[in-house]
Amino acid sequence: MELLYKIIFYICGFIIVWAMVGYPLSLKVFGKVLRGRTLKKNYHHKPSVTVMVVAHNEEKVIREKLNNIIELNYPKDKLEFLIASDNSTDNTNKIVKQFINEHQNRNIRLYEVKARKGKTNAQNEAQKNVTTEYLVMTDANSILDRNSVKELMAAFTSDDIAYVSGRLSIVNQTSSAVSNAEASYWDSDIATREIESRIQTITAGNGALYACRTEDYYDFDPIQCHDSAMPPLYALQGKRAIANHDAVAYEKAGEVIEDEFGRKVRMNRIILKHILPDVRILNFFKYKWFSYFYFGHRTCRYLLWISHLLLLLANALLIQESFLYTVTFSGQVLFYLMAPIKVITKSDNKYLTLIYYYCVTIIAQWAGVYNIVTGKAKPFWEKAESTR
Repeated sequence: MELLYKIIFYICGFIIVWAMVGYPLSLKVFGKVLRGRTLKKNYHHKPSVTVMVVAHNEEKVIREKLNNIIELNYPKDKLEFLIASDNSTDNTNKIVKQFINEHQNRNIRLYEVKARKGKTNAQNEAQKNVTTEYLVMTDANSILDRNSVKELMAAFTSDDIAYVSGRLSIVNQTSSAVSNAEASYWDSDIATREIESRIQTITAGNGALYACRTEDYYDFDPIQCHDSAMPPLYALQGKRAIANHDAVAYEKAGEVIEDEFGRKVRMNRIILKHILPDVRILNFFKYKWFSYFYFGHRTCRYLLWISHLLLLLANALLIQESFLYTVTFSGQVLFYLMAPIKVITKSDNKYLTLIYYYCVTIIAQWAGVYNIVTGKAKPFWEKAESTR
């Protein structure tokens, strides 16, 4: 049994360290070695585009969003707007209809989803009405940079590029410790995606702003979300999903932990499937860098919830074996105690906050797993009020 405990200890330790430290560092090295690979752009590429905004009860922000997208710096004769309202029961539809009436010179349509089945279903239904060459998707609470669509289209420089993700910029980073921690996470993840994109393909997108060819659109199961499902799908088809971080969407992060926790639980509603969504990903000889990227950036991260638990349990059973295991066990316990200390003391210490945020993220993964096992995982999302 001792050998089994050690195997569990070292495998789980590797997964955690590789996901959070090893993989990001390895990418920095590869990024420097392959610095000659840069993102190519063609600003003459200006195909017809539909900007789709998905909304559910977004009366607080939908007018601002509409005013934002009609000011995009892109040829007006090649730009259409489609608002997919996921069975909104507030004034969202009324506001959109009024806006359409006030701007009859712009091609704006409202698609009303009759039965609420979540964001992905709303996108699936509304997409059937798209006739343009490309589709840009964005959230109701995300404000787009004027050049965002132009930047996304400029990145489609070859037929094998099927998906382009923009960059999410957190505008309320200094509002609270929670929003600051979320912004720090995004800054780190953006750096990782930038290198993945230059080398071959990214492993996940960004729901605030992304684009694909209309012909490449795929009707995913509503329980899935495009952020995590689209890039792997295209990679397995031999295509590329890349990032153009000059295409920017501005958004508020949750300012209270309840909002961020709820968002992360929803993100983990199919975490078990995402650990390895398709066994073909393991075929390094065929998919090359993508196999490496997915294992480090996705598989290991999606295993953090169970890895932390098994590491602690295995470590507890090995304490008497050597002083090393006593030190590692004490280190783990101390690490986990930092989270309640942060809550009790209400400290603004940067490191305490990051540890607290990390622990909340792990708990959210456990909540996601619990919802899956108990059949409570749903495709719906409830907006975080502090992000509006």
